[in-house]
Amino acid sequence: MRIALIADSFPPLRSSAAVQLRDLSEEFARQGHAITVMVASPGQAEGWRLETWRGVEILRLKAPRNKDIGYVRRTLAELLMPFSMLRNYRCSTLADEKWDGVVWYSPTIFLGPMVKALKTESRCPAYLIIRDIFPEWAVDMGLMGTGLPYRFFKKIANYQYAVADVIGIQTPGNHVYFEPPNNRTAARIEVLQNWLAPEVDFPCSIALSSTALAGKLVFVYAGNMGVAQGVDTMLDLAARLRDRSDLGFLFVGRGSEAARLRERAHQEKLDNVVFFDEIEPDEIPGLYRQCHVGLVALDPRHKTHNIPGKFLSYMRSGLPVLACVNEGNDLVELINDRGVGKACTVHDGAVLAAVAGDLVEALRNDPQISARCRQLAEERFSASAAVKQIVASLEG
Repeated sequence: MRIALIADSFPPLRSSAAVQLRDLSEEFARQGHAITVMVASPGQAEGWRLETWRGVEILRLKAPRNKDIGYVRRTLAELLMPFSMLRNYRCSTLADEKWDGVVWYSPTIFLGPMVKALKTESRCPAYLIIRDIFPEWAVDMGLMGTGLPYRFFKKIANYQYAVADVIGIQTPGNHVYFEPPNNRTAARIEVLQNWLAPEVDFPCSIALSSTALAGKLVFVYAGNMGVAQGVDTMLDLAARLRDRSDLGFLFVGRGSEAARLRERAHQEKLDNVVFFDEIEPDEIPGLYRQCHVGLVALDPRHKTHNIPGKFLSYMRSGLPVLACVNEGNDLVELINDRGVGKACTVHDGAVLAAVAGDLVEALRNDPQISARCRQLAEERFSASAAVKQIVASLEG
């Protein structure tokens, strides 16, 4: 198939979305499809630039800057983004291309107008990969009320749902957001599991043997440190376990809360905690080989279901997880049923410390736990399975 994949994240960005889309596009090419990634590229001077990478055609389209800026400016930039991308697409050498299918990734919720244009011109189906249910999760977090801003964002989200022929959600628990009265989309809703490509053998710039964590059993958190992640809970855990000389905590990444979390660790003199800035995605497996447990944190105010990309990367590397997530999250049942770690929905340092202690004991007595993690990643979270499912939906 000739497929257009539209997104606002792609390498050289290091976000989990960028890594997922890199892996997905490469797998499309590996399975013999002609794939063109159309990505918003605020930093480039020219209106469009065409590249080829590992059999993937990448069309970088100039758009307004929408990362690391204030909420109002970001909203305006994202509102203009699809129209800017479409205008620059019209000027490119691919302007007259006909597509067999259009796939796009949300977040962001604003790409609907561009998808609609390509879908109409090519008379082809469109597949929406939705990883965050926005603006609902922002309301749950108290970042937004149900007034005018919510109604504005909800209209944008509903428009992209209306454009889609098929919507791939993360977990069965998210079906409720696409049923009346929440939504009346005519699109078919199906569960599309998250995915990651197999590990690559790439050196890591972080050497824990040269840090205060040398020789310890290391709990690692690698990824975004924002409001939605609730990483403070993991710092609470580190504070509770500061007297355990055999345990250490590693935080790697960036985000709106990263500087505050570093300062908190410094103020509380948590000498069992080490922070590093974001590293290249291909370095992550090398980092995990130096660690023992992966940390997953989600703010308890969430009501939507989310299987974070970092959970997949832990599974792929054979790292059991310690997860502290929102009540009712599908991730809890998955972790417990497959025996790949411990999950907790009580956001209390003392409770989580007890759960962490149980996990440490399990690691010492269960030599098969890493193998179960890798098996789960291979069975349910492969890029190969995701591509086959998307293609079958577009052809069906």
